[in-house]
Amino acid sequence: MIKTISSLALAGLIAATITGCGGAKPAPEEEADFRCKQEGVLAPSWTCVPMVEGAYAGVGIAPKSAAGMGHMRREATAAGRSDLAQQIKAQVKDKVEAFTRTTGVGDNETVDKVTTSVTKQVAKIDLSGSKAVDAWTAPSGTLYLLVTVPEATVNGEVKNAVKTSFKNDQALWQQFQSQQALEGLEKEFPTE
Repeated sequence: MIKTISSLALAGLIAATITGCGGAKPAPEEEADFRCKQEGVLAPSWTCVPMVEGAYAGVGIAPKSAAGMGHMRREATAAGRSDLAQQIKAQVKDKVEAFTRTTGVGDNETVDKVTTSVTKQVAKIDLSGSKAVDAWTAPSGTLYLLVTVPEATVNGEVKNAVKTSFKNDQALWQQFQSQQALEGLEKEFPTE
């Protein structure tokens, strides 16, 4: 009987040991890494999401070139300006459409005409005030440039384009001159 109790106790001890150690601890879940990476290495955050307070910002990228850094800077600056132009065009279109709706213009055909006219004029906005404000070179030698243009400069040009478009249609211009419309325009395109 003692032999049976000893055997049962030994079996229980072995079972408890196996159960306690048998299950490996689950590996901790890997946390997602949302830091900005280019070419598999950490990069400045602006290379992923270009943002500068008080300015429209874009990223220009130029691959390493035998023509040298000067050529790469010109290429990256041009690409950054192109990025800026696309962003500005999209944002202005959205803002102008919202603005023309809030002014109470009822004829959709006229609103479309104004929006199209303003968008075409804004597409011609001179980005000569844009400049590279930061640079980073990736391990491959690729150059990343952060290119900006002040929001106030662009917004001033947009306001002029909106006013010109509305002046071209006298009925719309009269509606535009209402205080509510001017306040709405200021909210959409702040210059201060």
